[in-house]
Amino acid sequence: MTKNIDEEIIEALRKGIPPKRGIEKYSVGHQKLIEDIKKYHLSKIEVTGKIRFICGSWGSGKTHLFRLIRDKAFEEACAVSNVELSINEAPLNKFEKVFFKIVENIATPKYYQDEENDKKPFEGLIETALCKLGNIDLSDEISPEQFNNAVTTLMKNRNINIDFKKIIKAYWETYQNPTGSPAMVEEKRQELLQWFAGEGDKKRFKAFGVTTMISKANARVMLNSLVEFIKIAGYKGLVILFDEAEQSYSNMKKSNLKEAHNNLLSLINSIEDTSGLFMLYATTPDFYDHKKHGIVVYGALSSRIGQPQNKPPNAIDIIWNLDAVEPNEEEYNEVAKKIRKIYISVYPESEEKILKDNEIEKFVESLHKEHSSSAQARFWRILSTSLIEKFDSQLAGEDKSAREIYYDVMDKLRQD
Repeated sequence: MTKNIDEEIIEALRKGIPPKRGIEKYSVGHQKLIEDIKKYHLSKIEVTGKIRFICGSWGSGKTHLFRLIRDKAFEEACAVSNVELSINEAPLNKFEKVFFKIVENIATPKYYQDEENDKKPFEGLIETALCKLGNIDLSDEISPEQFNNAVTTLMKNRNINIDFKKIIKAYWETYQNPTGSPAMVEEKRQELLQWFAGEGDKKRFKAFGVTTMISKANARVMLNSLVEFIKIAGYKGLVILFDEAEQSYSNMKKSNLKEAHNNLLSLINSIEDTSGLFMLYATTPDFYDHKKHGIVVYGALSSRIGQPQNKPPNAIDIIWNLDAVEPNEEEYNEVAKKIRKIYISVYPESEEKILKDNEIEKFVESLHKEHSSSAQARFWRILSTSLIEKFDSQLAGEDKSAREIYYDVMDKLRQD
C-alpha cells in the first residue's frame, strides 16, 4: 500500500498537481494549523456547525491544504466532500446542483482505504448505515428483524427529511428482497439515486411514497438531512471543502451573482444550527475586493465574512490567508529531501544516481534564483515538479541544469 501511495505522489508531482493521497509525507509548514483545526473544529464538529474561508492566489496551496484537512478529518471519523464550485456544474446560485455535487463527492475513511471498492462513495455510505443500524453482516442473509430495526431507527430520526428517509429505505430494500438479475437490482439503485440530483421519474418515486424532489427551495434543508444521515451511519459529521473555480463569479450575470451571494449568506446564518457540519470555502483574493463580483458589492455578506488580514492562518479566525505565509529556504530544502526519499522508494535503483541530500540545497537555491517573485505560479509548485524532472533526467543518464528544468516546468504549467 505504501509503495502504491508513493507512486501516486510521484506521478501527481510529475504533472504539477497535488496528489490525492499521502500529502502529509512531504508537507511542511502547516502542522500547527492542522492540529488547531483538529482541536477547535474537527474534535467539536458534533457541537455546532461552522464555516471558515481560505484566501489564496493561484498556486498558493489551497488544494494542498484541503488534502491535509481531509486526511485529518478522516482520522477524526468524519465524512468529507470536496466540491469545485463552477459556473456550469455547481454554481452557488443553484444550490440544488451544489447539493448533488456534495452527495456525489462524499468520501469516508472506509471508502478511502479500500482500493478494491467498486461502489460509489455515497452508495457505500448507504450500505454502511444499513449494516450499523440493523447490526447486519452482508455476507449473511438479512433477517426481517434486522431490516426492521434499521428502518425503525431511520424513520424515528426527526432531523432527516421524510422523503430523504423513504428513498434510503427503498434503496435498502434492494438488499433484503433483491428481485431480478444483479443488473436489474443495480438499475433500480441508480434510479433511486437520481432523486438526490433532482432528476428521475416523479411518478416512479411516488410509488415509494415520495412527494417532493430536490429543488432550489429545499436543497439547504436536504443538506441538514444529509449531515444527520452521515451521523447515524456512524460518523461524527461532514466536512465540506468548497473550492471556488477560478473566475466562476466573474462570469455570472448580475442577478445570478446576487443569488449566489444570498445563498452563501444564508449558509453562514444557518450553519450553527447544523451540528456535525464543518465547511471550508476556498477562494482567490478578488472574491473579497473585486468591485464587480467581489463580496464588497453586498454589504451584508461582506460584513459577516470580513477581509483577509496580512497574517499567517489561524484556525480560530474566519479567514485563513495563505498569501500571508512566507516559506523559507529551510522549509524548501526539507520538502525537497522528503520528495527525494519518496522517489527512491518508487525507484530504488535511483538512489546512487540522483542528487544526494547534501546536494539538494544547492539545486533548490539555483532553482529559486530563476523564479521571479512576480510569477503567477508559486515556488512550491515549481519546486516539487522540478525535483521530479531533475530526478527523472538523472535516472535516464542525463543531468539537466536548474535553469533548463525551471523553464521546462514553467512552460508545462502555463499550458495547464
